[in-house]
Amino acid sequence: MQPLYDKHFTLSTAALVHMVQDARERTLELVADLEEAQFEVPLLALVNPFRWELGHVTFFYEAFLLQLLGQTKPLLVGAEDLYDSFKIDHDDRWSLPLPSRQQTFEYMQRVLDAVVERLQGHKPSAQETYLYLLSVLHEDMHGEALTYMRQTLSYPAPKLGSPPATLGSGPLPGDVDIPGGTFYLGATPDQPFVFDNEKWAHPVEVAPFRMARAPVTNAEFAAFVEEGGYQRREWWSYQGWVWRTKTQAQHPLYWQRDGQGWLRQHFDTLVPLEPHAPVAHVTWYEAEAYCHWAGRRLPTEAEWEMAASAEPTPDGKGITGHKRRYPWGDEPPTPERANLDTCFLGCADVAAFPAGDSAFGCRQMAGNVWEWTESAFYPFPGYLVDYPYREYSAPWFGYRKVLKGGAWATRSRLVYNTYRNFFPPARNDVYAGFRTCAREE
Repeated sequence: MQPLYDKHFTLSTAALVHMVQDARERTLELVADLEEAQFEVPLLALVNPFRWELGHVTFFYEAFLLQLLGQTKPLLVGAEDLYDSFKIDHDDRWSLPLPSRQQTFEYMQRVLDAVVERLQGHKPSAQETYLYLLSVLHEDMHGEALTYMRQTLSYPAPKLGSPPATLGSGPLPGDVDIPGGTFYLGATPDQPFVFDNEKWAHPVEVAPFRMARAPVTNAEFAAFVEEGGYQRREWWSYQGWVWRTKTQAQHPLYWQRDGQGWLRQHFDTLVPLEPHAPVAHVTWYEAEAYCHWAGRRLPTEAEWEMAASAEPTPDGKGITGHKRRYPWGDEPPTPERANLDTCFLGCADVAAFPAGDSAFGCRQMAGNVWEWTESAFYPFPGYLVDYPYREYSAPWFGYRKVLKGGAWATRSRLVYNTYRNFFPPARNDVYAGFRTCAREE
């Protein structure tokens, strides 16, 4: 049995404090400009009340960090009955006696102070490092959720970053050849931090395949729409057609016709549809239907991860034993390599960021949009439910789909190649697009 965390991996007090404060600063930036009335959102299936969302993120530090490291006195009496997401059904969150906006901010500050204070005066252990990273990454995930909650509610764009117009660099057509072979899917124990569903790397046989250099663009998806793709039953799976019929979808969420062209809702404004940006806010069903229409297919999770992390042998006929942490190598993300961290308030063209190419020449396998894969979200061989966050993966196995790569609103801490995102196939509020593979002849 592999350990929960690498017993030799620690970060300094300064590094952990910086991460905690950085995550909290971003969370607060995402709500600071909202008026009191905007905090009181209607009951919708894909959002949470803002006060609940902020309290939940804060409670996580108490439950999965402070309490596990010895704190016995709660910093908010009754917080578990308000913010435990596995004890409180989604629709019940609107009827809870939640603290006011100001009281919520005060709770957030108390917990932040306690989290920072307990690091002072000693070198963090491997256990502390793991629990701090777990809590920070959890807040990062909810920060991205706050971003697309604002989109769902047609609120103004958050006051972060700037539009990516200056990065426009057109389409990136064509495929790359990937030789296949024995590939180790998943994380290895020497990685500094992994979630339970990434454990552990195991051999899978991957046949040679051809993958698109870039994700499907708005222009490419518009051709599917304009040829009646949403009306033609033959392109849709049974479940996909059930979704399309139920929702009466005629085009991707947030698209609107403008005469002969298309507009896209960007938070609270309409902008011309960017032809060479990746299509986003599409369900897995829409991605699947497009592939059937185009004579293509979605990559499996193993194919996607191989294209992102493997390196070819000198003769190009196989792959080496080295597995990159990021598409471009083992160095951490930078603004030149990937559209992350809300540096830009939206997607860049698919040909942007050539410095982030994988070894095989696939672009933007980190950042811009999450990418649906063909694969259902299942545990890897030998999976064990991890203490302490037992509910992170296990409840969702079987009926969700794996997404890879990260979006423009994803924090760069979360885009390493083995990270597995997972959503139901009908979700279209998240920043999800897709790339395709050639069908085998």
